[in-house]
Amino acid sequence: YEVATVINSSLNPQVVFQKVVEQVALALSCKACTLRLIDRSGKNLLASASYGLSKGYLRKGQVELLKSRIDSDVLTSGKPLYMANVTCDSRFQYPDAAKAEGIVSILVAPLMVDRKPVGVLRIYTESERQFSQDEQDFLMAVSHIAAIAIDNARLHESLRSDFELLTQYNYQVFED
Repeated sequence: YEVATVINSSLNPQVVFQKVVEQVALALSCKACTLRLIDRSGKNLLASASYGLSKGYLRKGQVELLKSRIDSDVLTSGKPLYMANVTCDSRFQYPDAAKAEGIVSILVAPLMVDRKPVGVLRIYTESERQFSQDEQDFLMAVSHIAAIAIDNARLHESLRSDFELLTQYNYQVFED
């Protein structure tokens, strides 16, 4: 309930993203949560919001879809994937940084808009953890709602920008 409420509380994407990651981490009693969006090139995932991770960990380097197979697999399949121990799994791009941060298990869900991948929602734990089917279903439900909120926020921003341009144009026409 809390997650759905915060998602619908703002049209500012950054505010929505930050609230989503915080509420998801708290709801699932996890160390951390991130929301990463695919960049314009389609090759990298950009950290758009995080909760519970150090700045040092977030600066470890770009998450490249070719090197982070868990993320590329999630985006290709459209289904959540679980990794029991990221420090010894080759599908995870930065195992040493994860170990230094105290991350062990992760669960990753896709963010899809009109059946197209736009990013991922990741949760991290400090100890090895099996995620129940209910927890996986919860993360998928949140990722669906978050993807809709992302799309709505982008549409709102586009309309606002178009309106500002139109207003500026009309002002110039009447001034001339």
